[in-house]
Amino acid sequence: MKKLVMAALCLLALTACTQKKNNAAEEALLQQRDSLTRIIEQKDNEIDDMMATMNDIQDGFQAINEAEERVTLAKAGEGSTSAERIRENLEFIQGQMQQNRELISKLRSQLRQSSVKADQLRRTLETLTRQLEEKDVQLRQLQAELQAKDVQIGELNQQVTTLSGNVVHLQEESTQKTQTINVQDKQLNTAWFVYGTKKELKEQRIIEDGKVLRSNFNRDYFTKIDIRIDKEIRLYSRSAKILTAHPQSSYTLQPDANKQYILRITNPQLFWSTSKYLVVLVK
Repeated sequence: MKKLVMAALCLLALTACTQKKNNAAEEALLQQRDSLTRIIEQKDNEIDDMMATMNDIQDGFQAINEAEERVTLAKAGEGSTSAERIRENLEFIQGQMQQNRELISKLRSQLRQSSVKADQLRRTLETLTRQLEEKDVQLRQLQAELQAKDVQIGELNQQVTTLSGNVVHLQEESTQKTQTINVQDKQLNTAWFVYGTKKELKEQRIIEDGKVLRSNFNRDYFTKIDIRIDKEIRLYSRSAKILTAHPQSSYTLQPDANKQYILRITNPQLFWSTSKYLVVLVK
């Protein structure tokens, strides 16, 4: 009976030992799997980060290309609006290229620190670097071209400014001459008339010692007219006599229906050629 008990105890001890070894092996496998999972996750994260950076670089180049197209379209236009659009897009391109330089530098750093053997990514990085260098050259050429164009535009603007100044001067000169001509023309076509009784005309010294307009007569007593327009003068009197010298063939002096005289000037240039003052004696 003792032998049977001892055998049972030995069997139990052996079973426990085997179970312990199996547990240890299983735990080691779990740790190894977790380690591999962490490594894979790390590599995946590194690849995701690098791909995100690369996508940002590609988006930057796309934005640069679109801005270059806008510059090309603006170059075909004229005026301050086109120039402003060109400047705005050039500033945008410069800023985007600087951003791409920083992203490429970031991607290069990510590749150096990465545990991933990304040969394809390295080749792509070299391509992006060359592309950025080409864009630098294109941008410098474009800036030089626009600078030369600005110089030409500046020279043309100076010429236009000079011409505009000359035109303004000529316009002012022409305006002054026109005003002078208008004043002279108005003076040439201005005349004065007066009608009144002998007493009234004497009071204004228009008649003095039997003579007409011989002394310092009162010019304010006369009415000013435009000889091109005013060709009929109503005298409101049944008696009228013209005292100043005017060619008889240049006018008529006739009564109206009320037998009041009307002076009609049939030839103004001839009528006023001898005197720009008309004096009519009425009763």
